[in-house]
Amino acid sequence: MFFNVECAACVTRGIPFLKRLHHEYGGQVNVLGIHTSRGHRLLERDRVEPTVRRFAESFAKLPFPVALDLDGHIAETWQTEGTPHWLAFAVDGTLLRSVYGSQENAQTRLEYLLAELVQRP
Repeated sequence: MFFNVECAACVTRGIPFLKRLHHEYGGQVNVLGIHTSRGHRLLERDRVEPTVRRFAESFAKLPFPVALDLDGHIAETWQTEGTPHWLAFAVDGTLLRSVYGSQENAQTRLEYLLAELVQRP
């Protein structure tokens, strides 16, 4: 999931949902958070990294890794629409689903996809 700590929807809905997905499917799928500047303030690494580290370790207590997309290039490459934005990939790296937002309908689409994926042989 692409997120930003200044994104209220990310912090209040996206991150808690991603933590729940990790708890439910973590042994069957890989979960990664990517903190991106795309659509947000562009800050230097020495200002972003400590903030994201504190957020991930002390505030949100994230049980999965978090990468930094400092200039927003990774998010731009994957044509994200903003934050939070979710990407789901097949084992071979094929993009299966791209979902923008943290509202219930976005979460439901992701839950259905994961339930389907973990049932595949």
